Amino acid sequence: MNSATQSLTLQGPAGAIEALRDAPAPDAIQGTAVIAHPHPLFGGTMQNKVVQTLARAFVQCGWQAVRFNFRGVGTSAGTYDEGRGEAADMLAVIEQVAPSGPLALAGFSFGAFVTSHVARTLSPVRNLEKLVLVGTAASRFEVAPVAPELHEQTLVLHGEQDDTVPLASVMDWARPQSLPVTVIPGVEHFFHGQLPLLKTLVARHLRA
Repeated sequence: MNSATQSLTLQGPAGAIEALRDAPAPDAIQGTAVIAHPHPLFGGTMQNKVVQTLARAFVQCGWQAVRFNFRGVGTSAGTYDEGRGEAADMLAVIEQVAPSGPLALAGFSFGAFVTSHVARTLSPVRNLEKLVLVGTAASRFEVAPVAPELHEQTLVLHGEQDDTVPLASVMDWARPQSLPVTVIPGVEHFFHGQLPLLKTLVARHLRA
């Protein structure tokens, strides 16, 4: 991200968790956003371009952004656990980098699936200021529903031409909840050539 990106080593249920923190000016920090990356077995890491774009949007809007590698990725200990252990990893990160204060959650693809379950775990006990789910992997995993009281704080973004997670699967997940989905015309899963638009849409949601 920039020279001020801080490397962190956190502790998770499977051992060390590798993380990066980017922050706005100290007097501008509104809270902490924790961002989850795509599928660990298909090259997903905290350096993914969409994940970096999400972090930039949060920092631009006054949030410190923490990205981390799930178990078995980079120098994070452990092995892939189909989302269960990864949710435990994310909860451990939140506990260490944002034990209190304003909290936002975001995830891309597999990371959006994991984030949905973390949000469901936390929402009864912790106020979530914002929830951002991008390219939500609804065709491949059982994505948790978003609590009705969180709908206004939630942004679900999906590319019309997503060939990894068909838009129809996300609509099937969202429809029973009456949860709005923002569809970006002509865009595929990794938002090639459209990352500035993704950043703009996320920043608009964060400022709303």
